[in-house]
Amino acid sequence: MFPFTLEKPLSTEDAIAAAASGARFIAGGTTLVDLMREEVERPERLIDINSLPFGGIRIEGDDLVIGALARMAEVAADPNVQRLQPLIAESLIEGASPQLRNMASMGGNLLQRVRCPYFRMLDAGCNKRAPGSGCAAIDGLNSGHAILGTSDYCVATHPSDVAVALVALDATMRVRGPQGERSFPVEELFRLPGDTPHLEHTLLPGELIVEIRVPGGPHSRHARYLKVRDRASYEFALVSAAVALLVADGVIRQVRLAVGGVGTRPWRLRDCEAALVGKRPERRAFEEAAQLAIQGARPLHHNQFKVELLPRTVVRALELAGEVA
Repeated sequence: MFPFTLEKPLSTEDAIAAAASGARFIAGGTTLVDLMREEVERPERLIDINSLPFGGIRIEGDDLVIGALARMAEVAADPNVQRLQPLIAESLIEGASPQLRNMASMGGNLLQRVRCPYFRMLDAGCNKRAPGSGCAAIDGLNSGHAILGTSDYCVATHPSDVAVALVALDATMRVRGPQGERSFPVEELFRLPGDTPHLEHTLLPGELIVEIRVPGGPHSRHARYLKVRDRASYEFALVSAAVALLVADGVIRQVRLAVGGVGTRPWRLRDCEAALVGKRPERRAFEEAAQLAIQGARPLHHNQFKVELLPRTVVRALELAGEVA
């Protein structure tokens, strides 16, 4: 591996200052170290942020607050998470191997790099890795790629499972940087590729994710995460769906719905949600709403099956959520 320096800051301010001048944060390192071994990424300075006070899980009013440095396994096993936000626990367990869950932080999970194989092939065109070099996936092996939010420059899917759940649940995040603190919806963290796919998120230079806040509500306790993949063991989603559903007096009162494995970012399905509110929780209503999920889909040569698999996955996830609603 190429030479680099590893620094341990004495304070949050020191860490932010170092990142603002070009250093990279590292916590669990489950993605970054892999990419450094393959020389896809070559940072000269790493800032170890594990000693900063951004771990833990707590309840504030109706909100669940998760520190950015909390490990995936810690969050998935937390009794409050399992009781109040089971969708988050389920998506984390589906999201990685036990070894990775023990190391990977929540903030790092949201910022993990794309899993497109061409991104890791240094001799293949990839506008995300090398702007202007082309996209080998568009005419290559693209069965795992996106059908929503794509551009002529990039068709890679966002890999995180828990990000899909957080977007569905209207979670927000707090970040701290050289200009102070700010909060915004987790959904706004992720950029569409457009003609600048190398810009993947909306964090400013030096900004550090501090915590994730998930609002509570009766819908959040009646939720399921369904992940369809090529094999049952550790694998990324072909299609996934996160659903939270509140049914009262025989009709759907509230629904939150987002999907993964099909979009260049976690994909919220607000048209589907609007079509379901006020309907009886029946398969026909689920199927009619699920067809709205493929609006604007642009399938490639090898992933046309996702146009059919996506609404089927949404229907099944709604049925599973309906069983606990």
